[in-house]
Amino acid sequence: MIAKARTATLLGIDALEVTVEAGLSGAAPYFAIVGLPDTAVQESRERVHNAIRSSGFEFPYRRITVNLAPADMRKEGPGLDLPIALAVLAASGQLPLEAFDETMVAGELGLDGLIRSVNGAVSIALLCQDRGIKRLILPEESAPEATVAKDVEVYAVNHLREVTELLNDPGSRTPLAPVDFEEDVRPDYGVDFSDVKGQQQAKRALEISAAGGHNVIMVGAPGSGKTMLARRLPTILPPLTIEEAIEVTRIYSSAGMMDGRRGLIWERPFRAPHHGASNAAIVGGGRVPRPGQVSLAHHGVLFLDEMPQFDRNVLEGLRQPLEDGVVSVARVQASIEFPAEMILIGALNPCPCGYHGDRVKACSCHPEAIRRYRNRISGPLLDRIDMHIEVPRLTQDELTNLKPGEPSEAAAARVKRARKQQRERFKDSKTKVNGRMTPRELRSMCPLTDECMGFLRDVSGKMGLSARVFDRVIKVARTIADLAGDDDIGIEHLSEGVQYRSLDRSL
Repeated sequence: MIAKARTATLLGIDALEVTVEAGLSGAAPYFAIVGLPDTAVQESRERVHNAIRSSGFEFPYRRITVNLAPADMRKEGPGLDLPIALAVLAASGQLPLEAFDETMVAGELGLDGLIRSVNGAVSIALLCQDRGIKRLILPEESAPEATVAKDVEVYAVNHLREVTELLNDPGSRTPLAPVDFEEDVRPDYGVDFSDVKGQQQAKRALEISAAGGHNVIMVGAPGSGKTMLARRLPTILPPLTIEEAIEVTRIYSSAGMMDGRRGLIWERPFRAPHHGASNAAIVGGGRVPRPGQVSLAHHGVLFLDEMPQFDRNVLEGLRQPLEDGVVSVARVQASIEFPAEMILIGALNPCPCGYHGDRVKACSCHPEAIRRYRNRISGPLLDRIDMHIEVPRLTQDELTNLKPGEPSEAAAARVKRARKQQRERFKDSKTKVNGRMTPRELRSMCPLTDECMGFLRDVSGKMGLSARVFDRVIKVARTIADLAGDDDIGIEHLSEGVQYRSLDRSL
């Protein structure tokens, strides 16, 4: 007798359907799993054996062959434990074969039959939605995030016995309620721009960054507030939409980084990796490809503090995601893409000692040392970063006398209005923000007057701007105009945009 159960495995952040086939024969007792299982799946033989017996069922002491189809795709992770156990029970006549009709299951089994969480529950639920599978059975910890799928009944279970009861009597349990989405609910990030004194230019630049999705480099002495400013950028970004929340949750769920969250992630991600992190940790990849920090920052902020201290290969690896919004990881079996539409915020000191140009402390660095330090960030990477700003250190008098700054809520309202204009502008495009405009969209949606074009040519010639930077100045100017509520780009918008290229001027 052959029994089949439906489940899924992850490839990147996508779920791929797997059919678990279990067959029994009269040969000597043996339990074999075939179909390119990894070590965790091979070890499920022991977990399944003990879980079945601990749950009060009879484990068939015959030759058991479990095939994971399609056989040419590697299966990874312990989430196949539960469907393997159910297929063995059905093959031995302890569950009806028709119990698996229009049902998908996933879960890791403990030796006592308890069911533990699995990675990628959201992706599995969306797979069910695409395939028309009406019922999904998941561990209680993982099930809430799966309720985003339309027309899929999600059941939360804790024990193997509960699953068999549900399969024998589908009406014995109630599916979880669908996710409740409230538009424009702003999460509490625990920080606010009102904490920052002074630094009006930096705050303005970050507001433009939030409004148009522009990448920023901040240059300033130690203690000038670069990290403080960067950590507050998510507080002025618009709340995640339901689609964005699903994308963010898919990434974190597939990476096993839900950290006890039940349901969707509604906060904009903020990632601040250490400068000693490897290329795979930042960009993504590894033996088993996993999302890196650029993908974990999807729809949020990636903050690289002490940017020149990062390995050169790591920084150069950022060029593709900054340009395309995705990370492509090529492997022999498949090419995997991880989404990476984030805002990059880089911070660096003006020189190795940190005090070049400081108003309080003198710099002790040789000009050649300053040049080598800044050259750790290559020209092609700088071209892909829209805005370069200087963050001067405040004096003691300024720190003690300046009043608290404007709260994040006020800046967030302006950002929201600018984003609304961009949604209308890009309603027929996949582009969402000005910073992601394609060259064709830039030409059609950002026309410049002859006066503006002449101004930009003069500035470009004097500063030696590349064609890429030329376009990025226009994108920033378009966002500045959106914040001002202007339909057309003027010289005043372009002038401000050019001011945010401080590294081009200094280098």
